[in-house]
Amino acid sequence: QVQLVESGGGSVQAGGSLRLSCAASGNTDSVRCMGWFRQEEGKERNAVAVINSGTAYYSDSVQDRFTISQDSAKRLVYLQMDSLKPEDTGMYYCVAGRSDCWSSTGVDAWGQGTQVAVSS
Repeated sequence: QVQLVESGGGSVQAGGSLRLSCAASGNTDSVRCMGWFRQEEGKERNAVAVINSGTAYYSDSVQDRFTISQDSAKRLVYLQMDSLKPEDTGMYYCVAGRSDCWSSTGVDAWGQGTQVAVSS
Protein backbone atom coordinates (compact mmCIF):
# COMPACT_ATOMS: atom_id res chain seq x y z
CA GLN A 1 0.00 0.00 0.00
CA VAL A 2 0.95 3.62 -0.54
CA GLN A 3 0.67 6.26 2.15
CA LEU A 4 0.40 9.95 1.29
CA VAL A 5 0.97 12.88 3.63
CA GLU A 6 0.17 16.43 2.56
CA SER A 7 1.33 19.73 3.95
CA GLY A 8 1.24 23.40 3.04
CA GLY A 9 -2.40 24.42 3.11
CA GLY A 10 -3.60 27.58 4.79
CA SER A 11 -5.37 30.89 4.34
CA VAL A 12 -4.39 33.54 1.84
CA GLN A 13 -5.89 36.60 0.18
CA ALA A 14 -6.91 36.56 -3.44
CA GLY A 15 -3.92 37.01 -5.71
CA GLY A 16 -1.60 35.29 -3.26
CA SER A 17 0.29 32.02 -3.50
CA LEU A 18 0.53 28.75 -1.65
CA ARG A 19 2.63 25.64 -2.17
CA LEU A 20 1.33 22.20 -1.30
CA SER A 21 3.61 19.23 -0.75
CA CYS A 22 2.88 15.53 -0.68
CA ALA A 23 5.21 12.74 0.41
CA ALA A 24 4.55 9.18 -0.69
CA SER A 25 5.81 6.14 1.20
CA GLY A 26 5.23 2.42 1.22
CA ASN A 27 4.92 0.38 -1.98
CA THR A 28 5.62 3.22 -4.41
CA ASP A 29 7.32 1.16 -7.13
CA SER A 30 4.03 0.67 -8.98
CA VAL A 31 2.98 4.34 -8.81
CA ARG A 32 2.87 5.98 -12.24
CA CYS A 33 0.58 8.90 -11.54
CA MET A 34 0.39 11.42 -8.71
CA GLY A 35 -1.58 14.57 -8.37
CA TRP A 36 -4.10 16.71 -6.58
CA PHE A 37 -7.86 16.67 -6.28
CA ARG A 38 -9.95 19.49 -4.86
CA GLN A 39 -13.24 19.22 -3.05
CA GLU A 40 -15.29 22.35 -2.57
CA GLU A 41 -17.93 22.36 0.15
CA GLY A 42 -20.95 20.35 -0.88
CA LYS A 43 -19.36 19.19 -4.13
CA GLU A 44 -17.56 16.09 -5.31
CA ARG A 45 -13.81 15.78 -5.58
CA ASN A 46 -12.28 16.64 -8.94
CA ALA A 47 -8.75 16.57 -10.25
CA VAL A 48 -7.03 19.90 -10.65
CA ALA A 49 -3.52 18.74 -11.56
CA VAL A 50 -1.86 15.38 -12.08
CA ILE A 51 1.49 14.25 -13.37
CA ASN A 52 1.38 10.93 -15.19
CA SER A 53 4.67 9.33 -16.27
CA GLY A 54 6.24 12.78 -16.36
CA THR A 55 3.47 14.61 -18.22
CA ALA A 56 1.41 17.22 -16.38
CA TYR A 57 -2.30 17.77 -16.85
CA TYR A 58 -4.42 20.60 -15.46
CA SER A 59 -8.07 21.42 -15.18
CA ASP A 60 -9.21 24.46 -17.15
CA SER A 61 -9.90 26.35 -13.94
CA VAL A 62 -6.27 26.25 -12.79
CA GLN A 63 -4.38 26.14 -16.10
CA ASP A 64 -1.65 28.81 -16.21
CA ARG A 65 -1.97 29.51 -12.48
CA PHE A 66 -1.00 26.20 -10.85
CA THR A 67 2.14 24.18 -11.48
CA ILE A 68 2.60 20.56 -10.50
CA SER A 69 6.06 19.09 -10.12
CA GLN A 70 7.54 15.87 -8.87
CA ASP A 71 10.73 14.61 -7.36
CA SER A 72 10.48 10.98 -8.39
CA ALA A 73 13.47 9.84 -6.40
CA LYS A 74 11.85 10.95 -3.17
CA ARG A 75 8.30 10.37 -4.25
CA LEU A 76 7.42 13.97 -3.53
CA VAL A 77 4.87 15.93 -5.48
CA TYR A 78 4.26 19.66 -5.22
CA LEU A 79 1.51 22.02 -6.28
CA GLN A 80 2.53 25.64 -6.67
CA MET A 81 -0.62 27.73 -6.64
CA ASP A 82 -0.33 31.32 -7.84
CA SER A 83 -2.87 34.05 -8.50
CA LEU A 84 -5.26 32.33 -6.14
CA LYS A 85 -8.96 33.07 -6.39
CA PRO A 86 -11.75 32.62 -3.82
CA GLU A 87 -13.10 29.79 -5.97
CA ASP A 88 -9.89 27.86 -5.34
CA THR A 89 -11.03 27.40 -1.75
CA GLY A 90 -11.46 23.77 -0.75
CA MET A 91 -9.87 20.65 0.61
CA TYR A 92 -6.95 19.50 -1.47
CA TYR A 93 -6.13 15.79 -1.58
CA CYS A 94 -2.93 14.22 -2.81
CA VAL A 95 -3.54 11.10 -4.90
CA ALA A 96 -1.50 8.28 -6.37
CA GLY A 97 -2.32 5.60 -8.89
CA ARG A 98 -0.82 2.76 -10.89
CA SER A 99 -2.23 4.18 -14.11
CA ASP A 100 -4.10 7.34 -15.06
CA CYS A 101 -5.22 9.09 -11.86
CA TRP A 102 -7.14 11.96 -13.46
CA SER A 103 -10.35 10.14 -12.64
CA SER A 104 -11.04 9.01 -9.10
CA THR A 105 -11.55 5.49 -10.45
CA GLY A 106 -7.82 5.41 -11.20
CA VAL A 107 -6.77 6.55 -7.74
CA ASP A 108 -5.30 3.86 -5.52
CA ALA A 109 -4.35 6.03 -2.55
CA TRP A 110 -5.61 9.28 -1.03
CA GLY A 111 -3.98 11.62 1.43
CA GLN A 112 -5.86 13.00 4.40
CA GLY A 113 -6.36 16.38 2.75
CA THR A 114 -5.16 19.89 3.47
CA GLN A 115 -7.44 22.91 3.60
CA VAL A 116 -6.94 25.96 1.38
CA ALA A 117 -8.95 29.10 2.01
CA VAL A 118 -8.76 32.11 -0.29
CA SER A 119 -10.44 35.31 0.82
CA SER A 120 -11.49 38.14 -1.44
